[in-house]
Amino acid sequence: MSRILVFQHVAHEPLGILHALLKKAGFRIRFVNFAREKDQKLSISGYDGLVVLGGPMGVYETAAYPNLEVEMACIREAVAADKPVLGICLGAQLIAAALGAAVSRGQQQEIGWYDVSLTAAGKTDPVLGEMQATEKIFQWHGDFFQLPEGAVWLAQSAACPFQAFRFGTKVYGLQFHLEVDEKMIERWLTTPANAHEFVGAAGDQLRATIRAQTPQYIAHSQALSRRLFMRYINLCHNRSRLRWSL
Repeated sequence: MSRILVFQHVAHEPLGILHALLKKAGFRIRFVNFAREKDQKLSISGYDGLVVLGGPMGVYETAAYPNLEVEMACIREAVAADKPVLGICLGAQLIAAALGAAVSRGQQQEIGWYDVSLTAAGKTDPVLGEMQATEKIFQWHGDFFQLPEGAVWLAQSAACPFQAFRFGTKVYGLQFHLEVDEKMIERWLTTPANAHEFVGAAGDQLRATIRAQTPQYIAHSQALSRRLFMRYINLCHNRSRLRWSL
């Protein structure tokens, strides 16, 4: 059975929709939760791919979170071995940093549903090309990455020029959260770990806006998520012979 390694940073940011798709594709999943296993020494050897999930810390906080250096070393190892790597939010930022690009705090956050638009290259990308030219996609980030040298720029938003990139044919970084379902979003809105994002009247309004918009967009987002992640698994993990059902 093929094995995939998943880096998780906090309990409330799991694989989401991607979990069932990886299981359906026949992967044995090993989770490393750095909130509980901070001193893990890891190697990508013995695994067929890597998924790096989101988290509240910044790539530049390696003194407080030394596991970030371990993760970036694993990302570089996977890239050198031509193994698939998928990064979501913090995961995309870690891939960018591992490939030599700058990651920094942005001037504004994106929390909620935002328009994400494909670039010309994104429209012909074998994975993100499944998207419409502009989609409403859920976001939760305050850090931004620059495009790594040699990477292909795939998507952008009004506040965040680099929303997605591909490096080579098997490495994808996605700033946005296609993996979420409605329960995950509600959990993010109510977990004490995120309380600092919803201070005062402005925070209450932001939470209310997200709750009002989520029923409008979540069904389409989940269908899009399944299509994109299936394309990623089929193309990057050579699972094209599998029969998928939406």
